[in-house]
Amino acid sequence: MAPFLLYEDKGAHASTSVPLVLIHGHPFDRTMWAPQVAAFSPDRRVIAPDLRGYGESPVVPGLTPLATFAEDIAALLDDLGVREFALAGLSMGGQIVMECYRQFPERVRALVLADTFPAAETPAGQKSRNDMADRLLREGMRPYADEVLHRMVAPYAHPDVAAHVHRMMTATSPEGAAAALRGRAERPDYRELLTRVTVPTLVVVGEDDEYTPVADAQAMHAAIPGSDLRIVPRSAHMPNLEQPEQFNAALAALLRRL
Repeated sequence: MAPFLLYEDKGAHASTSVPLVLIHGHPFDRTMWAPQVAAFSPDRRVIAPDLRGYGESPVVPGLTPLATFAEDIAALLDDLGVREFALAGLSMGGQIVMECYRQFPERVRALVLADTFPAAETPAGQKSRNDMADRLLREGMRPYADEVLHRMVAPYAHPDVAAHVHRMMTATSPEGAAAALRGRAERPDYRELLTRVTVPTLVVVGEDDEYTPVADAQAMHAAIPGSDLRIVPRSAHMPNLEQPEQFNAALAALLRRL
């Protein structure tokens, strides 16, 4: 049985607009979507869960495949009575979104793939992720958070944004983060799946993202029929927090297509 996920569920449940489901990245939690929840909940239902191992959701040590995260989301939405939805994810959350589309495409009305990439992990990448999992279990989250903060958000990001991102990273369970890293090391290749996407799709990326560069987003955009591409200036790996107005404008344009 899937663990009970903690989640935000805001907005008018009776709205005729398609609900929006937001999937956070690693090593974050549902609060990374605060600007989007605030912007879109006045007009539609917005659901933002903490993934297992993150935020306030239960920690399940070991190895958590992307397929398990997707199954958790489906179970949560079943419990909430949400049959169809627009689905957005950033970084690892974007890979979980792709896995959701692989498992239950009939439920997904639109996709947002933010600062993510679809290829399977390389052997070197597998070793790196497993080594990082070992490091987090050994050292905890703070040394890693200090090291990568200004790759997650640009050095010129607003200090409040950087502080929020740092808090999320240091509050994450090392066991949950390690389990997700080991699962991502074994993820499938979603590139062929993207060529079969039939719903409105937004690909968005920060202009200065080092983890998932603009070239990755351009390749996804080229692969997904009819997709839109938005490159967000003056942002790195988390444009939804670094430049929320621009991110929200792109997301709103996608939702209008529904």
